[in-house]
Amino acid sequence: MLSEQSAATVRATLPAVGASLGEITERFYAGMFAARPELLRDLFNRGNQAAGTQRQALAGSVAAFAAHLVDHPDDRPDAMLSRIAHKHASLGVAPDQYAIVHEHLFAAIAEVLGDAVTPEVAAAWEEVYWLMANALIAVEKRLHEERGGAAWRPWEVVERVTETADVVTFRLRPADGGPVRGFRPGQYVSVRVALADGARQIRQYSLSGEPGPGLRQFSVKRVHEEPAPEGEVSGHLHARVRAGDVLELSEAYGDLVLDAGDDTPLLLASAGIGVTPVVAMLGHLAGSGHRAPVTVVHGDRSPAHHALRTDHEAYAAKLPDATVRFWYEQDAPADADTGYVDLADVPVASGTRAYLCGPLPFMRKVREQLIGKGVAPADVHYEVFGPDLWLAR
Repeated sequence: MLSEQSAATVRATLPAVGASLGEITERFYAGMFAARPELLRDLFNRGNQAAGTQRQALAGSVAAFAAHLVDHPDDRPDAMLSRIAHKHASLGVAPDQYAIVHEHLFAAIAEVLGDAVTPEVAAAWEEVYWLMANALIAVEKRLHEERGGAAWRPWEVVERVTETADVVTFRLRPADGGPVRGFRPGQYVSVRVALADGARQIRQYSLSGEPGPGLRQFSVKRVHEEPAPEGEVSGHLHARVRAGDVLELSEAYGDLVLDAGDDTPLLLASAGIGVTPVVAMLGHLAGSGHRAPVTVVHGDRSPAHHALRTDHEAYAAKLPDATVRFWYEQDAPADADTGYVDLADVPVASGTRAYLCGPLPFMRKVREQLIGKGVAPADVHYEVFGPDLWLAR
């Protein structure tokens, strides 16, 4: 792992570098996109760049990785690396692109920190960068090998289902007529679309179920709420894509997957469009005859906003030992709660493994309550839609 000399230098400079990471990443992206505009056009999420969330996520991950190397020199943060690698693999990030990132990131570091970047400091942080980059390259290579390569594949939309006013489900089959690889409940696919200005933007969408042999299904929420920027790809899919159209999809990736035996109690908590991977998990549990207790928790604005609600309830009803609690901010029916999700009076079985998906404030609150109820932190797993800002606080 990190050499002893570099560890000492990183430990001494981490506070200064960490305090400047926001400015460093801002200059990094500006410089890289000026030199390589095709990366912003066809690889990076332009909405996240405009909102600044990708910069926050990058800064948080670099700082967390460096801090981990200093505090735990004999191991590395594999859980964090796995999450990033799955995202990169689904996007088709290539190994040679890490050299591009290195060039512009270290130019930004030198520009922001100036004379503080001595040869010794530069060498130490170079070691940090390439430890992280090479680990990601290795994991991404393995993921691609497991899935038969990193190529994009054309899929034909066979059905479009309106779930709510803002959520649409697309069911697709391979346009080439070839076989469909299996996926693990909780995983997502990347979808690449050609926009009106010629850009080929990519977004990830959780697979929300198995609609039939040889098919894929994902559900898309249209993003059009302040202060978030208008969703380029979600808006395109809602406005333009119909049955018969062809989309480019990656293979399935993602490390928020069910990993529990039939005797493991589970808690599946979601809010808003975070319901999509949870419904896929519930469908799998119902089909496999899971016998242990399953607690299903969901929060939404109203029943009308609750996407996939019929499947959510139907799959839970098929389980022999399921508890379902829904919270709605408004128009809650008699069998639901009014307000935000609150686990204060929700029993949680000993040995429960939890899976969370939804806005960060929701997941942080649920995680805190679960740990307070005795759930081991290692047994609380989460998925973030978009840049992972959990570490960017």
